[in-house]
Amino acid sequence: MATHLGTSPFQETEDQQALRALARDVAQRELLPWARHWDETEAFPQRSFEALGKSDLLGITIDAAYGGAGFGDIESAIVLEELGRVDVSSAILAQLIFNGPPRAIQHLGSEAMKQKWLPMAAAGEALFCIGISETEAGSAVNHMRAKLSEDGDGFRLNAYKNYVTGGHKSRCCLVWCRFPGSEPGSTKGIGAVIVDLESPGVVIAGTHVKMGLRGTSEAEMAFDDVRIERDDVLLWGDPANSESFKTLIAHINHERCGNAAMCVGAAQGALEYVVGYMNERKIGNKTLADLQGLQWKIADMATQLEGARLLLLRAVHMAGEGGTPPALETAMAKTAANLAAKFVCDEAIQLLGGYGFSREYPIERVYRDIRGLCIGAGTVEVQKNFVGKNVLDGAKPASHGWR
Repeated sequence: MATHLGTSPFQETEDQQALRALARDVAQRELLPWARHWDETEAFPQRSFEALGKSDLLGITIDAAYGGAGFGDIESAIVLEELGRVDVSSAILAQLIFNGPPRAIQHLGSEAMKQKWLPMAAAGEALFCIGISETEAGSAVNHMRAKLSEDGDGFRLNAYKNYVTGGHKSRCCLVWCRFPGSEPGSTKGIGAVIVDLESPGVVIAGTHVKMGLRGTSEAEMAFDDVRIERDDVLLWGDPANSESFKTLIAHINHERCGNAAMCVGAAQGALEYVVGYMNERKIGNKTLADLQGLQWKIADMATQLEGARLLLLRAVHMAGEGGTPPALETAMAKTAANLAAKFVCDEAIQLLGGYGFSREYPIERVYRDIRGLCIGAGTVEVQKNFVGKNVLDGAKPASHGWR
């Protein structure tokens, strides 16, 4: 099945087409054969991470000056879609590099910080993670308790972060925290620091046993009086305003587009799998593909998936060269991609019947994986709240139909 139907206004360049071909080849050769293993054993997909590094895919969004290719959100989405078609657990490893701390360091960090961390990320020598959520501060980030205290010419970080994707295997963590003078319940004074996880006081308190995305565990991490130098401050949180918090929130738009790309890829893989099955599976002298009622299911699946893909393409193209995808279009894209993936995978299971429900076949794993993406990087409900409020307040997405 072709990835796109007909001519798209977002036609890929030759370089982008070559990048897609490379990502698809790596995904098929290196990720697909091991996808079920990572899920069944809940083992970290180290082999996938190494394969992505050796193929030079991990450095695509990092500037050439630090060993990368200097691409942006469009190319990130292309690669994540292709990886997500076969194994979302492995795709998330690339997501953490493309749209996680390295992206933030590149946009917001000092030159010394870039020199220290970006070559390591581009070469695939280390995994990076993000510490935002806490036990009592998930979507309600303003209730976080993580804080910095002044200590001579630097700081001490005390925090307990939950659901840190890949934190137990990472070398570096971007930690959102309160700067001196900031009070819980407010977004004022929230900023971010970069923590070397080899520092004294960093403890992996445990990992979560999950329904899906079982290869890439969520860690609980304690930061107990961890020394933070001033050079480790990514974005200073001024207790007098919420400007740094707004910058950090806006930066999550990269991650949300990456999330949407993995959902599009996973749904595309599920659709392709069930189309192949329906064209082969016979009932008497007909195949399942000959049955009109089932054809309608495929039509609905393909239409919803293409709609999500186009919304994602609009968002990443609007980011421009080195920019950030706009918030409203990003929220729409993530919502559409999350819901399309749920719908497509659920219908694929129904069309496969007992095979769809069996762990011997990939669709039930894909369904469990994308279910987690509907929560991560801002839930579907959070995105809908944002879209609804902004449209009611007069915001208009990039569409010629709005007046």
